[in-house]
Order: sequence, then structure tokens, then C-alpha cells
Amino acid sequence: MDFHVLTLFPDMVRQGLMTSIIGRAIEEDIIRLNAVNIRDYTTNKHGKTDDYPYGGGAGMVMQAQPVYDAYKAVASQLDYQPRVIYLTPQGKVFNQQAAKELAIEKGIVFLCGHYEGIDERVIDEIVTDEYSIGDFVVTGGEMPAMLMIDAISRMIPGVLHNQESADDDSFGDGLLEFPQYSRPEVWNGRRVPPILLSGDHAKVDAWRREQSLIRTATRRPDLLPSAHISPKERQFIEEYLKGISVNSTCNTDEPIV
Repeated sequence: MDFHVLTLFPDMVRQGLMTSIIGRAIEEDIIRLNAVNIRDYTTNKHGKTDDYPYGGGAGMVMQAQPVYDAYKAVASQLDYQPRVIYLTPQGKVFNQQAAKELAIEKGIVFLCGHYEGIDERVIDEIVTDEYSIGDFVVTGGEMPAMLMIDAISRMIPGVLHNQESADDDSFGDGLLEFPQYSRPEVWNGRRVPPILLSGDHAKVDAWRREQSLIRTATRRPDLLPSAHISPKERQFIEEYLKGISVNSTCNTDEPIV
């Protein structure tokens, strides 16, 4: 998988991604990162890539020419038509399903804007998708691009040494992940739920599923309508939220679902 990032701050992108799991995947050539400096493609002798907006208003706008030429330099080296993602608050919100869908691409170009944005004409010319990481504004597209690259990379075989980790992540099936515990068995007076020490994998899996249902219902109920859950599980959630008496989810030996 090739990630090409068109940016005014290539060092920021490289430094942000060349560590931990993603950095190791780059070193092992499972994924490749190409941070392209848009400023290298300006025709302005002072390296300027922005100008005042037509129609007036505050701030500056990134010009079309250097962005377009930076993209063409990348595209000319590829034997396929890449997806070009523009990071913008106006885009559709990025989520785990989008990460899975984008992970099958051969390569992706990320376009990082700054200031008041990018000249709309070059967006119309090269961009195939617009994504946002949430309903808030940041100073540039680099951090959103890095977040998306991290999430997409986790879906690529070989990036995680244990692919099961990605399968169990929050949002994997539309639900939040179950709580995790490690040694020691008792810490600060708090004990690991006994069912996790039982050695009964079927019961452990059922308990974890139950916990995912409860966490999602109480913390992110907006996820439930599109989550992959059975009618029995939906009934359990309804009963739980209504406060109907159920077995303790931390101490029971017989998970409810």
C-alpha cells in the first residue's frame, strides 16, 4: 500500500508516522510513505503557495498550480489512477468502515490544506473523496491524514503481527471493545473478573460480547442502529437499559448472551 501525502510540512508527516507499529510497517516495506512538499512545485521565486481570496475576506488560500503540479508529479509515477482524499471539515466523517474499504486500495493520495483552504478549481480537478475526522477545525490536514493512514494501515495484512487485534478493536462489528485486563490478578484492591480466569473460552467470549453490548449501549448508543447484533442481543440491551434485573456482568459464570 502506497500513501502519498501532499503537504506544506512533509517532515511533520514523516516524524508522526515513522514510529511504533506504523513505522515498523514502513521499515518492513509493508506500506510505503511518500511525503511530497507542495512548496517544491510553486513557480513563485520566494516559494509562495498562497494568495488572497477573490471576493475578499480573512486569511489566505492555497493556490491551484503548485497543488496540481505536485499531484501530477506523483500520478506520473503510478500505473493506476489513485484515490485522492482531501482532508476538510466539509467531508464525510471518517470511520472504521471507511478504513476497511480504503485498505484494499493499491495507493492513496492525501491532500492537506492550510489557511482558509485550497482553490476550489484544483479540488474539482483532482480530488475523488473528501473526508473529515470530526466536527471541529484543526490548523491543517496533516494530523487528519496521519490518523487516517494509521487506521487504514491497521487493516492491511502484516502491519499488525496479530491480525486478531484489529478484528477485536472497537467498531470492528459496530460495537465498542470490551474491557481488557492484565497481571496482577488484584491491583489496588480491584480484582480481575473471575470469568476471565476460568479457562472456558466460550464463556469468556460470551462475557466479552456482553460487555461490548453494554458499553456501546451506555457510551455510544448512536452506534446501535447499524451494529451487527442479533434480535436476542437487542432484547438484552433494551432490558439492561430499562434497569431490569440481570446477572452481574463482572461476576457471573453464565453470560447472558
